[in-house]
Amino acid sequence: MTKNSIICIGSVLWDVIGRTDTAMALGDDVAGRITRIPGGVALNIAIGLAAYGMQPVLLTMIGRDAEGADLLAFCEKRGMNCDHVFRSSEWPTDHYMAIEAQGQVMAAIADAHGLEAAGAQILAPLEYGPLADAAAPYQGVVALDGNLTEALLAYIADAPAFQAADLRIAPASPGKATRLCPLLHHPMASLYVNRREACLIAGQAPDLSATEAADALIAAGAARVIVTDGAGLTVDAKAGAETVTGTPPQVTAARATGAGDRFMAAHIAAETGGASRQEAQIFALNEAAAYVAGKD
Repeated sequence: MTKNSIICIGSVLWDVIGRTDTAMALGDDVAGRITRIPGGVALNIAIGLAAYGMQPVLLTMIGRDAEGADLLAFCEKRGMNCDHVFRSSEWPTDHYMAIEAQGQVMAAIADAHGLEAAGAQILAPLEYGPLADAAAPYQGVVALDGNLTEALLAYIADAPAFQAADLRIAPASPGKATRLCPLLHHPMASLYVNRREACLIAGQAPDLSATEAADALIAAGAARVIVTDGAGLTVDAKAGAETVTGTPPQVTAARATGAGDRFMAAHIAAETGGASRQEAQIFALNEAAAYVAGKD
């Protein structure tokens, strides 16, 4: 571990993405491009962090199969610490499949059964060493994604090993957003959510503005929330502090999958480097916009 190390917990898998410039409706069969690239919320965040000079430490499950070996090689080549990855012979490496049309996700399926089956085994290096243990809990930044089971996320919310950690949390999707509810009361948790996810976690109607959704989460007990709304307003609300807002630059969308993860990585890297909340938000919005426009 180095001073630039950040622990990333969650999904590390293969993304299979079909992209087309043609508008699509249910049942359409159109021409486009299909690619397979390394992905998963935790890995997308780790890729971004590595690009900003950080050293991600991965805590995840990767299968002992050919796809797992390729994925691990990719991570190591990008400078990630993979020494503590849980390898499984029972479960294959996980996958995510999405269809994007004109820069918008039309549908997606996440197969994270291996990660879910591994459960708390992926956390062992933080609870029993060598990264930390009960006598010396981890006190750095932990990027955590909502692909973990609801039971495991609830465990993390109260586990002594995580009480001193600076938790940065992202839901895997709106469908899994409510899994994060137990983490609302963690004293050092920052939730990175879009407006729809924020409404779901807060138990509110889906038509709230980003500001209203952020306020609802703070009222529900969250210490800090960063709510994005596509090309609309981004809101950073913190209990007992001034709310920070900003609007992303307008770009032509070339891709959508992973944009929120890039925003989160840029935001964490900026704040870790000493940026103010306003400075970190501006940097993250610009970086996410560049990513959506197809720039790496």
